Amino acid sequence: MKTIKNLFSVNAIFLAAIFSVLILASCQKDIKQTIAQEDPAAVVSKESQVEPGSAYVPNEILVKYKANTIGTARINVLSGINGEVAEKILTTVMQRFGDNDGVYLIHTPMDVMEAVSKMKENANVEYAEPNYIYTHEATSNDTYYTNGSLWGMYGDGTSPANQYGCQAGEAWASGNTGSSSVIVGVIDEGAMFNHTDLSGNFWTNPYDPVDGIDNDGNGYIDDVHGWDFDGKNNSTFDGTQDDHGTHVSGTIGAKGGNGIGVAGVNWSVTIISAKFLGRRGGTTANAIKAVDYITDLKTRHGLNIVATNNSWGGGGFSQGLQDAITRANNANILFVAAAGNGGNDGVGDNNDVTANYPSNYTNANVIAVASITSTGAKSSFSNYGATTVDLGAPGSGIYSTLPGSGGTSTYGSYSGTSMATPHVTGACALYASTHPGSTTAQIKTALLNSTVPTASLSGKCVSGGRLNVSGF
Repeated sequence: MKTIKNLFSVNAIFLAAIFSVLILASCQKDIKQTIAQEDPAAVVSKESQVEPGSAYVPNEILVKYKANTIGTARINVLSGINGEVAEKILTTVMQRFGDNDGVYLIHTPMDVMEAVSKMKENANVEYAEPNYIYTHEATSNDTYYTNGSLWGMYGDGTSPANQYGCQAGEAWASGNTGSSSVIVGVIDEGAMFNHTDLSGNFWTNPYDPVDGIDNDGNGYIDDVHGWDFDGKNNSTFDGTQDDHGTHVSGTIGAKGGNGIGVAGVNWSVTIISAKFLGRRGGTTANAIKAVDYITDLKTRHGLNIVATNNSWGGGGFSQGLQDAITRANNANILFVAAAGNGGNDGVGDNNDVTANYPSNYTNANVIAVASITSTGAKSSFSNYGATTVDLGAPGSGIYSTLPGSGGTSTYGSYSGTSMATPHVTGACALYASTHPGSTTAQIKTALLNSTVPTASLSGKCVSGGRLNVSGF
């Protein structure tokens, strides 16, 4: 959960936005969208109704047919659950990797798990699964750095100092403050791209000018800073409700050395928004589209996208989402994911015993991140796992950028594995800025090999240590 210490007066609208986040699991949020295409079964127009607190969208499942299943056979499959095709998810990345059929979002009056069970028994179905709901679980002269608040960016040799920070201050002192040529995707809520401390570090699409035409043919019209898969439009910032995505983005890449606010792990970096978490969270269907959107930008245009930040979680195993992460891995993109903030009791759980997704996917490009406090303890809320969580990073009491009412730029402190994750995503970008052409495996290995052994993480994560970017 988030703990919020906003330094500015908080009006009713901002409180409402904060409350909507407090129901989330790891300072996390939810998902929805795709390119609809016609199918032998009629496509119906229905909006998903996400029920707060539910594990999946009621009366919706995701289905992938086996190869060569067409026409009447597909209609017969759907008749078994009285199902209707709501959306065909066929991204350009799926097609590029040889999948010309995609995944189908099906509406059914049946109970979700009963429908999934029936579909799995059908010889024409490769897999069927619920449409799961996901939630969202800074030497600088910047104000919050100099006043001692930005402990997550400190090192044992910085001033102020904190040995349990990610040592970014030491990297900066050696001249490594990042590069705008390195790109990361933030798969989350939207983000305030015109925030005083973020302006200039967000991607502006040179391939698709705002003219009402899909100039680059990726299926998204005028995706100037990215795309909103929840709202199904190009508006990647919709006000104070996009606080989580803005906070995450600031930790990755708030401008440093400008004498104001905070500083990100990278003072210079390029961020692309893939907004899939809305007010009620997000779905697997939209998560797949968001991951594939970033992958497509890299493969289509050759963009130097090195990682995506995924400070969200919830639901169970999804083959469809894992396939999208695999496609990202094939495109040499890391998938940095929050380990999660425990269950309803708010106490961290062992992910080796109870899987947390997406951080528990075994794809080689996944980096799972736990949270530590400013004293080096594992945050009480943070999940852990000797084999399923890779490393720890600062996640308790993290100051970063926030959107204020009336379009103002503000700052505040949140806590969660959601806050730890962007420190690691930022580290991936910082490493890539001084090691151009590095593969996902090389970056991941460098991060894990440079961790500092930490007592609270011993036996709790693969590396047994905390993030250290001082050598990048």
